Amino acid sequence: MTEPTNARLIAVTLDEASIDRGTPDVEHERAVAVYDLLEENVFRPSGLGEGPYRLVLSIQENRLVFTVQDEAGGHLVSHMLSLTPLRKVVKDYFLICESYFSAIRTAAPAQIEAIDMGRRGVHDEGSRLLAERLEGKIEVDHDTARRLFTLICALHFKG
Repeated sequence: MTEPTNARLIAVTLDEASIDRGTPDVEHERAVAVYDLLEENVFRPSGLGEGPYRLVLSIQENRLVFTVQDEAGGHLVSHMLSLTPLRKVVKDYFLICESYFSAIRTAAPAQIEAIDMGRRGVHDEGSRLLAERLEGKIEVDHDTARRLFTLICALHFKG
C-alpha cells in the first residue's frame, strides 16, 4: 500500500511539564524513537487534510493528549485518551526493560535474547492497544504505533 507522502509527522515534541528527565537508557530510547518516527511514519488525523503535521504529546489529568498542529505550528485538533487501558502494558514494559538493561551488562547472550524477545512482545502489545485507542481519530501504521508507544512510555517515566 502506497501512502501519501504528506500524511506524516515532521516534528514531535514531548511536553516538558509532563515528563522528567530519564536515565541514560530511557533518554536514548526516547531519542531513537523520535528519530525513527520522523524518518518514516504514517500519521493521518481523521477529517484533516494530508499534512504534514506536528505532534505534541503530553499527559494531563491522567489522560494522554495528542495535540496535532499544521506544518507552521497552528493548532488543528487535540485528542485525549484515558491512560487506564495502557497502564498495565506500560508497567509490564518498564519491568521487562529494567530486566533487559540489567541483563545486557552481565547476562549470557541466550538470556539477553530471551528477555529481548519478551520485551518486543510487550512492546507489540502496547502498540496494538494504542492503535486501537486511536482508531477513528488518527490512523497510524504498525511501525508508527510502535514508536509512539515508546514515547508514551517515556512520558510515563518519572525518574
